Amino acid sequence: MVESSFDAAAYVDQLASALHLPIEPDYRPGVIDNMARIAAIAQLVNQFPLPDDMEAAPIFQPVSSGLDQL
Repeated sequence: MVESSFDAAAYVDQLASALHLPIEPDYRPGVIDNMARIAAIAQLVNQFPLPDDMEAAPIFQPVSSGLDQL
């Protein structure tokens, strides 16, 4: 897997431009910080190993914990 660095500031600027979404200068640092956090969480998810034959479940059927019987 090729590792690349993620530039949260550049990404935020590109998305804001593409979406014609103005970001107030006072809010920009917070938006960039949140985007960096999102990228870090996504990296953890994307690095989780899955077998090649893994398939998504067509229907989600939750298992009862028994607490709903109380």
